Amino acid sequence: MKKRKIIIATSGASGVNLGIKALSLLPDEIEKHFIMSKHSKVVLQKEMHNVVQHQNEDISASIASGSFGAEAMLIAPCSMNTLAKIACGIADNLVTRAAAVMIKEHKKLILAPREMPFSAIALENMHKLATLGVIIAPPVMAYYSEQLTLDEMENFTIGKWFDLLDIENNLYKRWE
Repeated sequence: MKKRKIIIATSGASGVNLGIKALSLLPDEIEKHFIMSKHSKVVLQKEMHNVVQHQNEDISASIASGSFGAEAMLIAPCSMNTLAKIACGIADNLVTRAAAVMIKEHKKLILAPREMPFSAIALENMHKLATLGVIIAPPVMAYYSEQLTLDEMENFTIGKWFDLLDIENNLYKRWE
């Protein structure tokens, strides 16, 4: 059986812990690839192991090609700058290049925009991407899962992202 390959990227500094936590919770049988902004490098070097690390400036990395075969990509958090670049087809770093590959190859691309409130420009960019099949999934909690702690709220969000990636999980209480 072909090994699943998932790319997780972080852009912007606020909320980078969600992307890193999602990466750490991916099952071992998935081949994990991680792209980080310069601000998330310090955290990754101190906390993460067993991950193929890519430099955001290296647009010739393996994951920048459709022939690499990644099946999905999650950008969490996704800054408005990164979202706008993806919506306009700008692929000037590895995060935006890998996202462009996901779109052109019709692979699953999930963006977790982190800003609130959303400007009309951001909403327009999200709408444009959604019409192309990109999934817009900001970290939004749901009260039915009875989250009491920040860790439970994070697990809910990551669990929903894993559901979108077809990764079985028990990270949150489901609707009954």
